[in-house]
Amino acid sequence: MNIREKAEEFERQHLSRYAALSCASKGRKVPEERTDDIRTDFARDRDRIIHCKSFRRLKHKTQVFLAPEGDHYRERLTHTLEVSQIARTIAKALLLNEDLTEAIALGHDLGHTPFGHAGERALDRMYAKMGLSFKHSQQSVRVVSILEKDGAGLNLTWEVLDGIVNHGTNGKPSTLEGQIVRLSDKIAYINHDIDDAMRAGVLTEADIPRHLRDTLGRTMKDRLNNLIRDVILNSTDSDRINMSEDFFTGLMELREFMFEHVYKNPFVKKEEKKAEAMLESLYQFYLENYSQLPREYIEVGWRENALPGVIVGDYIAGMTDLYATKKFEELFIPDGWK
Repeated sequence: MNIREKAEEFERQHLSRYAALSCASKGRKVPEERTDDIRTDFARDRDRIIHCKSFRRLKHKTQVFLAPEGDHYRERLTHTLEVSQIARTIAKALLLNEDLTEAIALGHDLGHTPFGHAGERALDRMYAKMGLSFKHSQQSVRVVSILEKDGAGLNLTWEVLDGIVNHGTNGKPSTLEGQIVRLSDKIAYINHDIDDAMRAGVLTEADIPRHLRDTLGRTMKDRLNNLIRDVILNSTDSDRINMSEDFFTGLMELREFMFEHVYKNPFVKKEEKKAEAMLESLYQFYLENYSQLPREYIEVGWRENALPGVIVGDYIAGMTDLYATKKFEELFIPDGWK
């Protein structure tokens, strides 16, 4: 019995009866020989995500505060790592599959646009002209299934893809591991966005309604500990991931508070219209000058018989904040005479 087989046997013997077992995966779109004698299939998926280019680009994509100059503001990569940490803590306590949980968490935002949700809104408007919509969760699946490895895709397991596409508020993951990531995403961004808002001088702890501080905790550390503990206590030996009514209501109220005071705050969002206009200009340029796209994107379009507007969207969505700004300057800002 090799190391991978021992790991699979450990899962069968020690994980919860509700855990997704790597040996029982629904498999990959393109079947592969199981030549890896060390890692389970879900562990291989996790590693494929960590080593892909889209994962590295997350370090220069906005979380909430647009292209922040300060070293301590979250960007999309640090958000992803915090989601992963929370999700793995919950999965481990519930004896669920940590490798699957981590793979979903690390891959859930790979399709996110530059400039956060402002970029997502801009691309969604462009896609609407084709009768389509742009959602970063669907784009994340497109990234790992088609765009990565120069159009070959990462060929991830069905369970990881299901968790990625269903990580949003309205998603319905088929595995408990996917349900953990869906909830951990909210726990992570609500709390770390509060921390960043305080760093930016937009909020103070005293601004959070007192009844929410009394229920959830009065510091970020306390809120995270209390929310994670509540999920674990209410999900032990259950076939779904739950929170107590008080904590779930409190978390959703805190989310609404953040929308009102941070996510839609004119002071915080004053530069977003510029970012949206910039991405729309880039999109229109490449739609009219399709041959100037990188060759690997054009080849994907040929193979997939995809609409030119979708291929342009793939390119724009994959840009970092820095790269999008650089391309805009190259294309639309005249150089001085040298």
